[in-house]
Amino acid sequence: MELKTVRLIVPENGNIIVGQSHFIKSVEDIYEAIVNTVPQMKFGVAFNEASGPCLIRVEGNDTELEGIATENAQAIAAGHIFVIAMREGYPINVLGRIREVPEVCNIYCATANPVEVIVAESAQGRGILGVIDGSSPQGIESANDREIRQGFLRKIGYKR
Repeated sequence: MELKTVRLIVPENGNIIVGQSHFIKSVEDIYEAIVNTVPQMKFGVAFNEASGPCLIRVEGNDTELEGIATENAQAIAAGHIFVIAMREGYPINVLGRIREVPEVCNIYCATANPVEVIVAESAQGRGILGVIDGSSPQGIESANDREIRQGFLRKIGYKR
């Protein structure tokens, strides 16, 4: 077995979600979960089939983001994974609905940070072991840092 890291493309002013799912209709169900939750969100979904023709199945409402999701799914090259590239909304807006999709098994990350996927490759194929999302901590939050965090959350409307 060989371990590899795959650096993903995060869309400018956007986010990505990487997860695992188990059935060909996942790509359509994830699409529906997003548009039914945040209709104005721009996104692309790519799902790697793990049997039969083993195709990358693609849906979305933005061709650029469909391309980014597809490029990431192709680079990971593991079966039964999906990648969502999105703008004009945030993962927090759709993660609950995506988790409710019956085929979804796991969410590895939802981020705007630089992200690497840790992939194991065997004679059978590839699988995701985990992700490296962003940077390591640089210290412990101070009272001033806490005020900045709380102010930011209120500024963007997530807290009152």
